[in-house]
Amino acid sequence: MKQLITPRMDQCIGCHSCSLACARLVHKKISWNSAGIRIHSSGGLSTGFVANRCLACDPAPCAQVCPTGAYSQRPGGGVIVKKKLCIECGKCVEACPVDAIYQDRQGAVYVCIHCGRCVDFCPQNCLKMRESDSAIEVLI
Repeated sequence: MKQLITPRMDQCIGCHSCSLACARLVHKKISWNSAGIRIHSSGGLSTGFVANRCLACDPAPCAQVCPTGAYSQRPGGGVIVKKKLCIECGKCVEACPVDAIYQDRQGAVYVCIHCGRCVDFCPQNCLKMRESDSAIEVLI
């Protein structure tokens, strides 16, 4: 399985192109808040930016607390999301140790599913997909 990583965040200019690409291509919305990856200042304009995104926990705490099975463990880390099963309870948001799951004011929940659709939209090449070690072991 592939995982989204952010190896060059020192080059990030905070344009939010990755967030908008995720929101539009994955979630069919146009909002920075409806994306699985969210860019934030790391403390000020001169200090750069950070990307809040799923770190592909294995086991994933969000999947363990989901009462409906909307979030399930993905082989190699991270989660598989079945939006139709989500009751918008917010338990996954509370369980995430890295603040990678966002719940909007309407209750909808967004998390990175490691699809990689955002990577090509970053003009600074800050994002990359890599093969997870766990997935390689499963394939052997």
